Amino acid sequence: MKLTPLRLVLLTLGALLAISFLGGSAVWSMLGLGPNLTIDGRAAQVRDIPAGAGDAWTAYGGDAGGMRFSADDEITPGNVRSLDVAWTFHTGALEGHEDILSDTAFETTPILVENQLIFCTQFNEVVSIDPGTGTEIWRHDPHVPTDVNPANQYTCRGVSYWKSSAPDDTGACASRVFMGTVDSRLIALDAATGTPCAGFGTDGEVQIEPSLDLRWPGEFQITSAPAIIGDTVITGSAIGDNLRTNAPKGTVHAFDARTGNEKWIFNPVPSDPDDPAIASWAGNSAAIAGHANVWSTMSVDPDRGLVILPTSSPSPDYYGGNREGDNHYSDSVVALDAETGAVVWHFQTIHHDVWDYDLPAQPGLYQVWRDGTAHDVVTQTTKTGLVFVLDRNTGEPFLPVEERPVPQDGVEGETLSATQPFPITPPVVPNTLNPGDAFGITLWDKMSCASQFRSLRRDGLYTPPTEQGTLAYPFQGGGNNWGSSAFDPTRNLLVVNMSSLAGFAQLTRKPEGEDRPANMIKDGAEFSPMEGAPYTMRRSPVLSPLGLPCSPPPWGVLAGVNIDTGEIVWRRTFGTTRDLAPGGLTLKLGTPNMGGPIVTASGLVFIGAAMDDYLRAFDVETGEELWKGRLPAGGQATPMTYEFEGRQYVVIAAGGHGSAGTRKGDAVVAFALP
Repeated sequence: MKLTPLRLVLLTLGALLAISFLGGSAVWSMLGLGPNLTIDGRAAQVRDIPAGAGDAWTAYGGDAGGMRFSADDEITPGNVRSLDVAWTFHTGALEGHEDILSDTAFETTPILVENQLIFCTQFNEVVSIDPGTGTEIWRHDPHVPTDVNPANQYTCRGVSYWKSSAPDDTGACASRVFMGTVDSRLIALDAATGTPCAGFGTDGEVQIEPSLDLRWPGEFQITSAPAIIGDTVITGSAIGDNLRTNAPKGTVHAFDARTGNEKWIFNPVPSDPDDPAIASWAGNSAAIAGHANVWSTMSVDPDRGLVILPTSSPSPDYYGGNREGDNHYSDSVVALDAETGAVVWHFQTIHHDVWDYDLPAQPGLYQVWRDGTAHDVVTQTTKTGLVFVLDRNTGEPFLPVEERPVPQDGVEGETLSATQPFPITPPVVPNTLNPGDAFGITLWDKMSCASQFRSLRRDGLYTPPTEQGTLAYPFQGGGNNWGSSAFDPTRNLLVVNMSSLAGFAQLTRKPEGEDRPANMIKDGAEFSPMEGAPYTMRRSPVLSPLGLPCSPPPWGVLAGVNIDTGEIVWRRTFGTTRDLAPGGLTLKLGTPNMGGPIVTASGLVFIGAAMDDYLRAFDVETGEELWKGRLPAGGQATPMTYEFEGRQYVVIAAGGHGSAGTRKGDAVVAFALP
């Protein structure tokens, strides 16, 4: 989702220079903080690596289930400090696009297939390079339009790989690379040459059409790697938020990987009167509501024949008076039969979402050991900081979930859910905030923040949007976001990074007959019209007069969670002000973060994501930072690792992120031991 207000937070963090006039110990004393959070433990070794786990990095999430784990172990906690740059590849993608750099985000994670590293650029060029040298092998440019003002930036998180199972299929396009584009095309390329597969759709591509006419060309796009299962390729879509009630449907499309013929579609907003989910949409609301789209990455379970979706909120995000009910299958983990698109099971993480707390992360398909028995689970991390762990066969909670009463009394016309599902295990980041918690580097700053908090309704998580203004904590960007999480199968340990900022959302009743014409940014806040609803919406992070977050640091954390018990084993402050404050002032306050972690068999976590330009390595058992390598631009992407010709490499895209305001670039950087 596009988080334009976040850019305003990060561009104003230069005010931290004021802290440089204070001594280090005085700073921490004044702020009431230490350099790390206090949760410390050690993850227990419980078993060997499962057979086949982490053997290759052939999918965006490492494997089809998004484990982000590698069995490669040449780089260890003992030698990681010796890592150095092995090669750097510059894509050249930004040349000629200098006027739209603020609308780009280099979020890609390469895959390693057929002795090639293959990835996509901000403008959907697909590039193949040599894994050992970074030398270009081939490139395909689909010539996406660059004047469409995409609702979710010019970005491409990854490509997907398919290989024919027919033994006599050895010709052109016997193996293929699939990618979705900013103009909602699904493209198939020969994995060996990058040539479009002529037999797929029309000249190697299928145009995916939205269910309604668009208001502008960039309202509807594809940003995440398609899912591949058998001979089926499946893709969702990203849609501009908060514009209108009667919005495009979040249709999921499945195609034959050879021909491009459509096999099935699934609408998270149900239309079939025989679908039991339609009872959760009062009246005719399912006929006019849109979105609930799958903009993030799907997972597949080939053994069960399932594709597992993380769905988003229905339209509009902040008012549900026109869609009374729980609104299944929105904000849900949905398991579909990959051959038919039929719902096998679903679990809703938020009933009747009016907070834009959609599911941003790839569902993690993991095997967890409990009392000597293996259990196949689905783990879903969320913007709210909660972690849901579900049984993969049924969708029932593996870690207990309870329905708890939540705040009521929304705006006139709104009918809220009386309860929401909460895992009984603790959230990774806090979700309650009082005026006394306000952060400030001066008394004036702190008092201003406390005053802002007092002015907002703040009854805890799921306080409804109001005309007074409502605290959103975590803010709408998370918690966790599209970077997802990683899993160490030898320790039952989930590793996840999260942001921890406070925002607000405020509704304003429209004069009768008036609809604001377009989304806009004004005075640091995002205004959205929510056409068809009786209110407009305004939202922003809560900032001090110096432009600093009013919520207390750390503003970014990295944590290890035991998925057997839900216990937070360790949690660390993540990110510094190194590339945010003038003069390179480095304070360990944590930063908002975009991108995710990976885990290796040797006991290392690698992650970029933070708003300083580093790739970091942490000890998976304790969360201790062991190494960091400097990047030429922002590393708001998930890294990957592989072994090639006897050497292990760790690779990350370093090109920055427009919405976050980090340094832009076009580099793919590989680190290795000397």
